[in-house]
Amino acid sequence: MARQVTTTTLAQAVADHLRMRIHRGDVSPGERLPPERDLAEQLGIARISLREAIRLLREDGYVEVRRGSTGGTYVTELRRPAEAWRARMREQAGEIDDIVDFRIALETRTAALAAQRHTEATLAPIRESLGALRGVIGRTAFRQADSRFHVALARAARNERLADAVETARGELFSPRDLLPFREPVEETLRDHQAIYEAVRAGDAEGAAEAMRDHLEGARRQLRIIVFGVEDGVGDDVGDGSGDGVGNGAGDDGAWPLA
Repeated sequence: MARQVTTTTLAQAVADHLRMRIHRGDVSPGERLPPERDLAEQLGIARISLREAIRLLREDGYVEVRRGSTGGTYVTELRRPAEAWRARMREQAGEIDDIVDFRIALETRTAALAAQRHTEATLAPIRESLGALRGVIGRTAFRQADSRFHVALARAARNERLADAVETARGELFSPRDLLPFREPVEETLRDHQAIYEAVRAGDAEGAAEAMRDHLEGARRQLRIIVFGVEDGVGDDVGDGSGDGVGNGAGDDGAWPLA
């Protein structure tokens, strides 16, 4: 089926950009966005367009504007947009698999190219992200260290289009981490990242791609648990419209799936 053609205003495009940054964890709940003048300059837009984008984000529950000496635009706890995201994932059959399949196609190729094209200079940020993950404390630090690894790997592939596509795809896998019983999957993530890094450093393109595939398949399983409550995406709590929809499958093992 052909996709519908839509018209996107500048304000909508800016709101989408900021929303993606929040999804990826570039800006976390409780953090303040840069002042309006600075943010408008960073984005290369007029302040009136930025104000409209912020209004759209406020309507969707992503940000709130505070007054006073510590005033500004702050990211909310994301409860409303997180639940809306999960509801959309449940309603749109196959959406999770579509996104993860795309990421596998994209990031296995990225890992292979990184193995073939890396330099010592491009390996350094990947190693630094591994070090950050080993010493991580808290959810925000975990998410940021995880993101740094994937972005650094994409840069090592030395293809800007791939790097941009990786960041965009990661932004689609927003999940309500603060709404669920949470255990940072540090050990699992570090093990996977280390395996990918070792293959890249050794110039093993096939091994790097396979390690990335295994990593993202793990993310697929975690996503299904978070969204549906069970690994295969079919559970008693799907579509019943009651409660918070967390389900029994998350439990203490409900891990943040932004692989």
